[in-house]
Formats: sequence, C-alpha cells, structure tokens
Amino acid sequence: MEVNADDFFKAANLDKPRVPNKVGSNVTLINVMQIAGLNTLGISIARIDYAPLGQNPPHTHPRATEILTVLEGTLYVGFVTSNQPAPNRNKFLSKVLNKGDVFVFPVGLIHFQFNPNPHQPAVAIAALSSQNPGAITIANAVFGSDPAISDDVLAKAFQVEKNTIDYLQAQFWENNHY
Repeated sequence: MEVNADDFFKAANLDKPRVPNKVGSNVTLINVMQIAGLNTLGISIARIDYAPLGQNPPHTHPRATEILTVLEGTLYVGFVTSNQPAPNRNKFLSKVLNKGDVFVFPVGLIHFQFNPNPHQPAVAIAALSSQNPGAITIANAVFGSDPAISDDVLAKAFQVEKNTIDYLQAQFWENNHY
C-alpha cells in the first residue's frame, strides 16, 4: 500500500461551530478513523462546543490522557481520582478555566466540562494521548446499556429504590435505542 499526503490530512473544519446535543455540547473527534496516518502515533484531537449552560457530561477515556485548552468562554471542569488508598480516594479535583487556560484529565478517570455562562457559548480543543482514545459516558453506559443492567443490581449499587433506577433507565433507553 502506497502512502500519500491524504493519509495525513482531513479538511475537518475545526474552526466552525457545531450544533450542541441534548446535554448542550458537541464533540468533534479526529482520530485514526478519520486520518489513517495517525495509526500507531498515539495522538488525536477534538473540538468541543458548549452551549450556554451546556456540558460534556461525566465520561472517561479508557486509553488516553486528555489535555484541554479553552479557546472561548469559561468552563468549570473536574475529575475524580481512583479508588486508591486514603487520603486521595475518590477525591474530586476541579477548576474554573478561562480563555487560554489548560487542564489535564489523567487516563481512565471520570471527568466533565460545564459551561457556567447562561448567555455565552464556550469552545475548547482537547488533545488525547491515543489515536483511538475511546469514550465511555457514565450515565449512558450505566442507565442506557443494551440489554439493560438489572434494576436490582443498580438499585443496590446506588443505594436507591428500584423505581428510581427504572425512571433513569427509561430516560436513557428512549434516547439511545430505536
């Protein structure tokens, strides 16, 4: 197979705003699936657009550390450490970022970004340390899996009534399955 410049190029229009989804964000990921030349290089990039009060909900990248740079607006960001021994067990670390600020989310840790401004959108660029970082949105995975995780299991894990779990699963099932 002959390599050419197009294996390392994509007219991605990352300078153009994107329409946010139901939670008020839009992630445009450029990884090895869009640029074949990224294969084995261990990098990818994403543009994230946030509507006013929009969020990129709690999620994790199982194969990548993320470094986020705010291009426009303000973001409230944070992550939770792992179940390591005290005193840092499940410690929540957060910061308010402004234009030009940078924040790192270590590989595999649950993290989020939220635009606290009710009037202005925000934009960020994220670099990831994998050509295929993966993304697991926590609520979608837990409450919208197919087939559904037993409500008995989730009720015990979250220490709530089964009808609460049923309600949450219904929200995600209706939106994620056709």
